[in-house]
Amino acid sequence: MHTLAHFFGSRRASLLTGIAMACLWGMFASAHVFAFLHDGDWSYLLFCAAETLAALFFLVRSAPVSVSTDAGDWLLAIGATFAPFFFAPSDMTIWPAAQYLLATGSLLQIAGLLSLNRSFGLVAARRDIKTGGMYRVVRHPVYASYVLSSSAYLLTNASPANAVVYAAAMLMLVARLLREERFLATDVRYRVYMRQVKYRLLPFIF
Repeated sequence: MHTLAHFFGSRRASLLTGIAMACLWGMFASAHVFAFLHDGDWSYLLFCAAETLAALFFLVRSAPVSVSTDAGDWLLAIGATFAPFFFAPSDMTIWPAAQYLLATGSLLQIAGLLSLNRSFGLVAARRDIKTGGMYRVVRHPVYASYVLSSSAYLLTNASPANAVVYAAAMLMLVARLLREERFLATDVRYRVYMRQVKYRLLPFIF
């Protein structure tokens, strides 16, 4: 496991991860732009823009003070990050009005990413601790926006394939979050932040 973790932390792995992300993003973006041109549903563009911003911040992220070398952290981070790129537009809809929730989730994701800025990363790492903006409300606003936008996406694009992607993405996201906090909590500054902002994803709930 340590050998696997060492590989994930290498420059070669970073390059391969970037290439894989670029390929998946290309297919994801083209499918959603085409869906917008076909249906005129502007929520597709917002969802695509939010995921594109995440990919861009990943590429220009700042160097961490330290990064997790746990292979499980890396596998979960890669899986949870790449999973949304497997969502695909569908004609099956459970609740058409959920497109407004999708737009809200995408806008929250963009706001969270802008708050995080270059401290965004793939796996748990010690960078500057962000406490402003949306980070005053919950400790993981970007993850919270993922939950909202992914849930809304499934409601508006309710294919079996999207349901599988959604279930896998949510399970990996929660597991990733818990493991990430375990790593970050070794920093006394983050433990102080955890006491100041008590909730991870949903105020008063979790």
